[in-house]
Amino acid sequence: MSAPTVRAPWPLARCAQAAVAAAVATDAYRSVTVRAHLLHPRDTPLSESGRASMVHVYVMTAAIVLFLVWFSRCRRNADLLSPGTVRGSAAWAVLAWLVPVLNLWAPRGLVLDVQRASGPGTPEGRDRMLVNIWWATWVGHALVVTVGSRLGRGTSLALLLVSVALNLAAGALATAVIQRLTARQATALEATLPAAGAVELPRLS
Repeated sequence: MSAPTVRAPWPLARCAQAAVAAAVATDAYRSVTVRAHLLHPRDTPLSESGRASMVHVYVMTAAIVLFLVWFSRCRRNADLLSPGTVRGSAAWAVLAWLVPVLNLWAPRGLVLDVQRASGPGTPEGRDRMLVNIWWATWVGHALVVTVGSRLGRGTSLALLLVSVALNLAAGALATAVIQRLTARQATALEATLPAAGAVELPRLS
């Protein structure tokens, strides 16, 4: 049996990027609609805010699934390119994003591990900074949403604007991280087999 052909996961990357952008847009619409209902329930009925929330849940779920599938493929490629350099198992590469509290810092380390193991690309310091800024905006958005729901009860305009701004920034940076990491793996694979843009590597035991 021949070894599997490994390619950079560009189709998954494009799907994940589109889903992240859609999730950011629906979250902004949901936040504005829910606040409008809380302030003016007659003008914005509960059914409208509920529908906006439901659509966001569906889109966000799709974005999470596509992102994790993309990241799992990247982790597999990184393990093949640089065996033993990525911490944890393949299952942990998914579970780390889903475990409450732990997912506030563990996935960042995984992304950096996969980035380092994926071969040459843009300067390491620049890519690390991109991941760090993305992670800071994502965690910041989560904290602002939590504070807004507890203190402002979802009606504070200032907290809403900060939340939306952080979410937009996190979404844009997430698409950039997806682009950079996928391109990094494409560069490594093309360097191994320039003519085909793919490389046959031994199976993991």
